[in-house]
Amino acid sequence: MRLDKYLKVTRLIKRRTVANEACDAGRVTVNDKVARASYDVKVGDVITISMGARPVTVRVLGVTEFVKKEDAAQYYEVIG
Repeated sequence: MRLDKYLKVTRLIKRRTVANEACDAGRVTVNDKVARASYDVKVGDVITISMGARPVTVRVLGVTEFVKKEDAAQYYEVIG
């Protein structure tokens, strides 16, 4: 699954266009490397989002096309 879609599906970023713009601006890193919106997210990847006062770091626990709002947090683990 594309990185921008993963961020939107898991509700880490509200809209896919915002996720795409964050990736283009270099605010999203995967495994300590700046990632493009087209990056293919895999289980175990560590994603850092630098938007706002402090960055959010999460570990990918699962990847799926559709997630219910109440189940979105099960697909990642906040680690920092």
